[in-house]
Amino acid sequence: MINFGDLYSVLTAVVPLYVTMFLAYASVKWNIFSPQQCGGINRFVAIFAVPLLSFEFISRINPYKMNLKFIAADCVSKILTLIVLFLWTNLSKKGTLDWAITIFSLSTLPNTLVMGIPLLKSMYGDDKESIMVQAIVLQCIIWYTLLLFLFEYREAKNLIMVTYEKNSSDSSISGNDESFQEVQERMERSTCNGDDIVNVMLSMPSNPHILQSFNRVAPAIATAVEDYKRGLHLFIWRCRCCTSPGVREPSVEVCNIENEKAESVDEPNIIQSPGSPEMLKKILKMVCFKLLKNPNSYASILGLSWALASCRWGIKKPQILENSVTILSDTGLGMAMFSLGLFMASQPKLIACGNRLAVYGMVARFVAGPAVMAISSIAVGLKGTILQVSIVQASLPQGIVPFVFAREYNLHPDVLSTAVIFGMIISLPITMLYYILLGL
Repeated sequence: MINFGDLYSVLTAVVPLYVTMFLAYASVKWNIFSPQQCGGINRFVAIFAVPLLSFEFISRINPYKMNLKFIAADCVSKILTLIVLFLWTNLSKKGTLDWAITIFSLSTLPNTLVMGIPLLKSMYGDDKESIMVQAIVLQCIIWYTLLLFLFEYREAKNLIMVTYEKNSSDSSISGNDESFQEVQERMERSTCNGDDIVNVMLSMPSNPHILQSFNRVAPAIATAVEDYKRGLHLFIWRCRCCTSPGVREPSVEVCNIENEKAESVDEPNIIQSPGSPEMLKKILKMVCFKLLKNPNSYASILGLSWALASCRWGIKKPQILENSVTILSDTGLGMAMFSLGLFMASQPKLIACGNRLAVYGMVARFVAGPAVMAISSIAVGLKGTILQVSIVQASLPQGIVPFVFAREYNLHPDVLSTAVIFGMIISLPITMLYYILLGL
């Protein structure tokens, strides 16, 4: 049973994080940091602090001595959650990829590092610390990497969708008057130093007023339009050394594009739908390319490789390398909480996502997550204390690293920040409740 000394050890681990968070909150309210500086701090956490923290933890484990049943239960619970969310996204009208990613973060990625290790050691003894470390390693190697994959997949898919819709829209309004007006306004707004060449591809304007407007910019266009009915290829020399937009002589070079390939007409026929296999391949290529550039991917691979080699042959990291990694990895959690405080201060209210979404987040974190973990643990055959540890571990508050990723990719950071803040506040009584009920 937890005594006052055990409770104090938990508070010793948690309170400094809240101090860091409230200092960040106050620094924004006192105008110490600008919004651009706050974004830079979160970028530092995502690119440097979190990857090095992951590497530090992963490199210290013994991969040859892990509880395989606990690992299986953890994997089954998360895979089961992904299957349910995948079905919800594809079969329900309300299901979206954005919310599937957020719900997955809320229900399956607890704060095992900060709250789990001191709390579970107090409840079940020091020998259960290795179980928590294994859970952290699985998060870093598998589930944070999967989360990054989902974020990158979402970004690539959105980019493909925007490009597809834009190309379709451009093809459907080819020759529209608005395209001419947009080009004219863009030219009239430019007032930079130096001269340049504006290379514009235009279709035959249907409105004579638009033609007259272009006559004021480039008189030669009017004559050219009479000769070339299909399109114009304009090379406009424009002088930007004065405040008013002008055209130098010779002003316009016009060439017929009638004999060229009508790519703008045929483009809708070659544009693939975002759901087609060709587009799926393009999306996956974009995702893999961006994951290769993400330092979190390398941190997990290098950490596991070092753990396998060091435990197999007894190799130790050189002290220079150890200190270089530690000096930045030690900032990981503190800077993540600092970034959380900066985000809180930038919101108009403390519960940034609203009361309804906050309640849904708490239900996903403290009810759905432990329930799925309990089912998975029983299914793989966990019993006794290990079963209790797996369920209590799943009832811990929301992890900080998923919030860092959510803010980096701008996907419901308000929901994740609320889950982290209030989850850490109410997690201790909820975890104690699970501990008591499982011990009956």
